[in-house]
Amino acid sequence: MSDAAQPTAAEVRAAAEAVKAALDRHLDAVERRSGEDDPAVYAAFNELAATAEAYDELLYDVYDEVTPFEIPGDDTLPAYAGPEEPSALSVLIRRDYAVVEPQRLLSQAQRVADLDPDVDVETEPGTHGGAEGLVGRSVHAALGVLFGEYEPDEIASRHKEFGLEEGDSTLWVSAAEEPSEPGEWLSTPFEQADPQRVICRFDVSAVFDEDEDGDDEDGEDEGDDGEDEDEGELDGEDAGGDEGRAGNGPSRVRRR
Repeated sequence: MSDAAQPTAAEVRAAAEAVKAALDRHLDAVERRSGEDDPAVYAAFNELAATAEAYDELLYDVYDEVTPFEIPGDDTLPAYAGPEEPSALSVLIRRDYAVVEPQRLLSQAQRVADLDPDVDVETEPGTHGGAEGLVGRSVHAALGVLFGEYEPDEIASRHKEFGLEEGDSTLWVSAAEEPSEPGEWLSTPFEQADPQRVICRFDVSAVFDEDEDGDDEDGEDEGDDGEDEDEGELDGEDAGGDEGRAGNGPSRVRRR
């Protein structure tokens, strides 16, 4: 048995009372909300999530029982700790792809290389140099050519042409105290991806299909109007014009 003090039944009872109080505060904040992004509602939500998680853990430790509540994990943003009045921002983007049609990818890259003899690509040992031939045989080289030729947004909107299949994608708008100096973060570009500085984020994933399926089962089939509203939210909020991001499944927008 561990030497650490084991939780008591009294602690479980106290944790349950904390959940009840947090529920009351959350409902009160919702009833008094001043707008869609009311910080009081966000704070009450985080408090409720934390107290519910603490209660769930104590209940399991003492009684080997669990609650029916789903404790929010990565789906929620942590408390904001960035500047109240950001004077600079960073936009961090990640998109995943699977190479599902390698031959199509190779052909498209070779086509780019044929049209542009100045394409910069490493050659295999024993080749005569230049891009000709290698691009049409090496997925590694082909990817380098295509992503060097096209902007990421164009790759996203034309991914099927290049033999790619979209996976999850996310875009973070992160606040900063002041603009970075030129070249300051180029050696470690993603080291500053601090969730506590995120103002809002846009996530696209096929996993959200489960949520839509649940809505359909309840008889709330929005049809074409619902789809237009979802895509419109992305287009209206994402100033990057990232039209390719909405193709792989429903999206979620998280704001402060």
